[in-house]
Amino acid sequence: EERSAFARLDIDLDTVTWQRVLDTCDRHLRKIEVGRGPKETVKAKQEGAPRLQHSRVTGFDITVASEVMAVLALAKDLSDLREKLGAMVVGYSRGEGGVPITADDLGCGGALTVLMKDALMPTLMQTVERTPVLVHAGPFANIATGNSSIVADEIALKLVGKDGFVVTEAGFGADIGMEKFFNIKCRQSGLKPKCAVIVATVRALKMHGGGPPVSAGKPLAQEYQEENVELATKGAANLAKHIENAKKFGVNVVVAVNKFKNDTEAEIEAVRKVALDAGAFDAVLSNHWAEGGAGAAKLAEAVEQACQANEEANFRFLYDAELPIREKIEIISKEIYGADGVEYMPVAEKQIDQYEKTGFGNLPICIAKTQYSFSCDPAAKGVPKGFKITVREIRSCVGAGFLYPICGDIMTIPGLPTRPGFYDVDIDVKTGEVLGLF
Repeated sequence: EERSAFARLDIDLDTVTWQRVLDTCDRHLRKIEVGRGPKETVKAKQEGAPRLQHSRVTGFDITVASEVMAVLALAKDLSDLREKLGAMVVGYSRGEGGVPITADDLGCGGALTVLMKDALMPTLMQTVERTPVLVHAGPFANIATGNSSIVADEIALKLVGKDGFVVTEAGFGADIGMEKFFNIKCRQSGLKPKCAVIVATVRALKMHGGGPPVSAGKPLAQEYQEENVELATKGAANLAKHIENAKKFGVNVVVAVNKFKNDTEAEIEAVRKVALDAGAFDAVLSNHWAEGGAGAAKLAEAVEQACQANEEANFRFLYDAELPIREKIEIISKEIYGADGVEYMPVAEKQIDQYEKTGFGNLPICIAKTQYSFSCDPAAKGVPKGFKITVREIRSCVGAGFLYPICGDIMTIPGLPTRPGFYDVDIDVKTGEVLGLF
């Protein structure tokens, strides 16, 4: 047995978890079979038997869902990047209680790091008013960790000094990006934030209050263009839940009401009242779209005050990473989403048992689910009640340092809609001007 393990990894093809990635919407690549070429064969074990087709079922993910992207975002330096890339699990060996096979086992951890070494350096950009901005990494929050890199945060903190302020973004809703920022990114970086800024719009809250669906490319319904305080107030219950969630981590919450031209003073004041009643430290109108930095000055002052009124020691995680996998998933589902419980498909149950047997049970949880609702139903707006989170499968991102439950109907590679945007795109052959992109 030891000689066999030394000579070859003996990978069980049915356990290979590593998928290819690309940045194109293509639903037909979600599940494919590879190794069907006439030369993709292996020698049969029986003497004289024909060669066997070396094929297996696999699939593609979108690039932002790749574990390599998550590693880039969570690595603290080049040494940590090398260690994380080498520790990525790609499959398991044959036999009972299969052994995890890593990128280092395949001998490619070093080469992966060489490919990624320059990517570890953030891109320095600036706003139109010349405020420095570090742009780095792109793991989506609905299917990955949803935050920019630890390296970018550390560089920014060094640049601003001990009395300065760094604003780092967490993607999508606070139930997704913020939760992963606190429970995964802060756990790895050791950084302790003092304030969470929740961005809200009157339009979005009207939709959560029962307003008609909003579709890209279609005109906005009248409900979003005319004053409707009742609709905005009803939908602000969604904002109140996000505030409640953020406060569970021991940070002060500032709500930025991002103003659109059709928003009225009555609607904005209604949203502010709900936010303050829900326990926000402050709720401030932000009109930076129209006025630039001056339109966000009061927001900046509120954030400064919220940070001064809090201590790093108050920050806390939602759960202990040493808890069993099921318990951690249940805590997130109940505390953050408001679910009644969690249901597991048979595949997920089997994977949980495997991860706990192989020593991965102490990893944090990175739930992949729809960004449109607290529940797994994208159409369930506001603050849904009486639902359960359904876990289809659980992938491991051991190198990056988390487990990855896939819930509801969320897909890790998108497909094009019935009417794709390319129908509107063309070119003026005389001028070369691109038409219909926006």
